[in-house]
Amino acid sequence: QLQASGGGLVQDGGSLRLACAFSGLSFSRYSVGWFRQAPGKERTFVAAVRGSSGGYRTIYTDSVKGRLTISRDNAKNTVYLQMNSLRPEDTAVYYCAAGSSVIQSNLANQLAYAYWGQGTQVTVSS
Repeated sequence: QLQASGGGLVQDGGSLRLACAFSGLSFSRYSVGWFRQAPGKERTFVAAVRGSSGGYRTIYTDSVKGRLTISRDNAKNTVYLQMNSLRPEDTAVYYCAAGSSVIQSNLANQLAYAYWGQGTQVTVSS
């Protein structure tokens, strides 16, 4: 039900825009998060946007604040992750995930999300 796309190879300081397309009903109700997994490391939280009941509020992990922006287009059933000023440490497989009734305090918790996309590779060269 989720399809992530937009990854690729970019130089240090470059930009990419990831997209997460959702197929299903009532997309606006779902909170959507982006997570990433670097080689040899655990998957970690990047950013999330709440659904309609949460006013579409957003949160970010500290290391990406000011560089990455999450947004959603409910008419297109798509969530975007605009990634600017990319760094080599941003290199990872990026996953999007969706969940209903995810409260604000639980947005960074992977267990709160029932649906996961397949991941898209982002590589930032130095």
